[in-house]
Amino acid sequence: MKKVFLLFAVICLSTGVFAQKGKVTSAMTLIEQGALDKAKEALDQAMTDPKSMNWFNTYFAKGKLCQAVFKSDNPKFKAFYTDPLGEAYSAYEKSMELDTKGSTKKKIITGMVYNSLALDLYSQGGTQFEAKDFAGALKSFETQIKITESDKYVGLTDTGMYYNAGLAAMNAGKHQDAIKYFEKCAEMKYLGVTPYFQISQSYLELGDTVKAEALLKSLPDKFPGDKNVTLQLIDLYIKAGKNEDALKNLALAKADDPENYSLYFAEGVIFLNQSKYDEAIADLTKSVELKSDFYDSQYGLGAAYINKASDMFVKANDIMDVAKYNSAIEAAMAVFAKALPYMEKASELKANDVFALRGLKELYYRLKMTDKYNAVKAKLDTLEQQ
Repeated sequence: MKKVFLLFAVICLSTGVFAQKGKVTSAMTLIEQGALDKAKEALDQAMTDPKSMNWFNTYFAKGKLCQAVFKSDNPKFKAFYTDPLGEAYSAYEKSMELDTKGSTKKKIITGMVYNSLALDLYSQGGTQFEAKDFAGALKSFETQIKITESDKYVGLTDTGMYYNAGLAAMNAGKHQDAIKYFEKCAEMKYLGVTPYFQISQSYLELGDTVKAEALLKSLPDKFPGDKNVTLQLIDLYIKAGKNEDALKNLALAKADDPENYSLYFAEGVIFLNQSKYDEAIADLTKSVELKSDFYDSQYGLGAAYINKASDMFVKANDIMDVAKYNSAIEAAMAVFAKALPYMEKASELKANDVFALRGLKELYYRLKMTDKYNAVKAKLDTLEQQ
């Protein structure tokens, strides 16, 4: 009788185990059918039962459920997990850890499960990046990289994932991480010179002008004849306040590409910031001639004339002779008038730009154009109150 009782107990115990493991099998079927709410209910029961909570298939099923939740458009299902792909990856890794015989790893490889998960993470990272959730995008791309570099991934490496991670890191303010990923791109010769520019920019963001400059100066040997290297050096020198170095490189760039409006604009802005108004006006005029629909050149030229005229007014106040004073004021007003068409064009190119409108407000006041002054003032007041 005792033997019969023991046998009955073993049968009951086995039945209990199979019942809970059956919940996992049921969950997998429900996932395939799209009944994710019922699948989660079954899986939650399996996850809390001691007989199945540490079974490798339970975690494999959770990974599948999390991926299905990510792909679902149903808001109810979307609410199941805040980070479904992150949880999917953790669940798959836990599943392989618990499966000492390695059958789950084989299933993930042969079923190309990690290939599918990597694609999902790429998609999620892109969406997060577009939504300006750069930290979230970085996490997605980093997980994609981790998966793709593992021995469970089948296929060729997507080099672009390192560049995506670098851009996300840069925009998230994690510049050391950005450098790491862009260096990987450079090592793999992905996108040519571009990753080097991103590394240089990251060094600048970290305040390391020396490394940024040294890197850019090393590029002509690697990429001979690439005009963008000189442009990047110019940009670096302008940002670092090294105007003389910037001007030297601008002269070289203009000789090589004399029809490039941006070079004249950059040089004009340097001269404008140095209060060298005539030089600024000459460069910005050339920039406008080459590209009349470029707002920055139109505004910059208008500003150069305004600043020059204002400087003339200050100097006129030191003149004691009335006739000479009047003549100096008249000359200054003529320079103000020269600014008008460029500032009006700038405002036309960017209708609600407050900087151009402020310039116009001053010009209309100076030139006694009352109606236009009132109209611009009213528009500016409205914009500044928003």
